[in-house]
Amino acid sequence: MITSQLSVFFMIIYMLEFLTITGQSSLIVVALGREWVQAQRLPPVDMILTSLGICRFFQLWSSMLYNFGSHFHPNYNFLYFGIVWEFTNILSFWLTSLLAVFYCVKISFFSHPIFLWLKWRIVRLVPRLLLGSLLISCVSIIFSTTSYYINIQFISMKHFPRNSTMLERLQAFLWDFSTLQKVVVLVIPFLLFLASTVLLMALLSRHLKQMKDLHTDRSNSSLEAHSAALRSLAIFLTLFTFYFLTVLLSILDVLFNKESWFWAWEAIIYALVSIHSTLLMLSSAKLKRVLKARCWSLEAS
Repeated sequence: MITSQLSVFFMIIYMLEFLTITGQSSLIVVALGREWVQAQRLPPVDMILTSLGICRFFQLWSSMLYNFGSHFHPNYNFLYFGIVWEFTNILSFWLTSLLAVFYCVKISFFSHPIFLWLKWRIVRLVPRLLLGSLLISCVSIIFSTTSYYINIQFISMKHFPRNSTMLERLQAFLWDFSTLQKVVVLVIPFLLFLASTVLLMALLSRHLKQMKDLHTDRSNSSLEAHSAALRSLAIFLTLFTFYFLTVLLSILDVLFNKESWFWAWEAIIYALVSIHSTLLMLSSAKLKRVLKARCWSLEAS
């Protein structure tokens, strides 16, 4: 009884998070898409944010349809919604890492020729990197879907006792390979995000130490701006790390039985996504202006 009440409670929390993230993603896409239509161009950061907003929108809808469909109609197969969720989840990892790498390359400075070339070319490379992220996600989901259907064929062939031992070994190998592929395709963008964010935080920390000897009003304002940027990076790093760990635990199916705590697990995951989307909006000056305009219009009405 208590578990059922907790499931309903976390189900409501999950729905509130779904509405929040859907609204955030829609606002990002509409605001930046309108600018793209009017100006016929979009800055690289806004390209990444727009792509991430579209990705999060479809990720949330596929998650909602799969979770509620499987919960209320367990006899039906909602595999296609699960495939869409896995695809958009992989793509969101790569887009988030691309955003971190872009900021790292543009803000930091090193004298290495490769870094200088990348710093000069990164703006032009963003559309190709977005396409590359999409292709990696497509290839990964093709592997996952193929492995799933092959595994189903192995299960149906177990009725033949002659090759049952070999089929079990092949099935175990395929399961381990599929799990490894899912982990690797998320670990790589996470490590890129981690390296870029930690490098930015180290550079900002060193710059803050160099500014401590200055006592002018201008230096104090710059110090506050750098401190705020450092705090934001620390929050981004913490949130994305926790999100990566929750998804990783879900893939590996470890720690505890998630069936009885399924909705609590989903609520935790999308709470992290909601906070991350909020911080992304507040870090963009354009989106912050749109958000303030929306709030003023609501207050006026």
